[in-house]
Amino acid sequence: MQIKLFIVDDHYMVIEGIRSLLQQEPSIAWLGHATNAASCISFLQHQQPDVILMDINLPDMSGIELCRRVHGMYPGCGILGLSTFNQHSVIRDMIDNGASGYLLKNAGKQELMTAILLAAKGKTYMSIEASASLKDSEHQIPILTRREKEILKLIAAGLTNAAIAEKLFISMPTVNTHRRSLLEKFDAKNTAILIGKAAKMGLIHVE
Repeated sequence: MQIKLFIVDDHYMVIEGIRSLLQQEPSIAWLGHATNAASCISFLQHQQPDVILMDINLPDMSGIELCRRVHGMYPGCGILGLSTFNQHSVIRDMIDNGASGYLLKNAGKQELMTAILLAAKGKTYMSIEASASLKDSEHQIPILTRREKEILKLIAAGLTNAAIAEKLFISMPTVNTHRRSLLEKFDAKNTAILIGKAAKMGLIHVE
């Protein structure tokens, strides 16, 4: 049975390059391509591919947002993030929003086929570079200011922003700014993830 493949990328050279790599593959049925998110969503209303190769940077919407929408509407479709960079926060966001894997645009035919076959089976594929980027980010300890360290410990102790402001004799907006900075430095979407990552790195002790 052939795997129905669709690609979303705003660069024709990338589309044609991938198509030429896979056009002789008997296991691949090329459904077509879209150069923006709107065209992709419109296409999916009429046909559903088994696997979508999805660029991270699109002209009308980020690939991360498109991935979230497509995964929500068509959860059975495998989505592979396609990019020129292996930034860990982007990779993590794609996976968190439903992607089955992540490939760099310098991938060869064999790697491309492996990723597509796994995604079609509902499995995950990460390029070596993407895996290394995620692994590095998990072990890399962010550089914190003295004040950020104080606030991190108080957050872990369960204090509210108001209580932290009162304890440290600073304003609530200042606490909010430091909290946002901590979330960004730890690449954490919420306080629970922030505390978990900081504890894993040995920066705080959670009872």
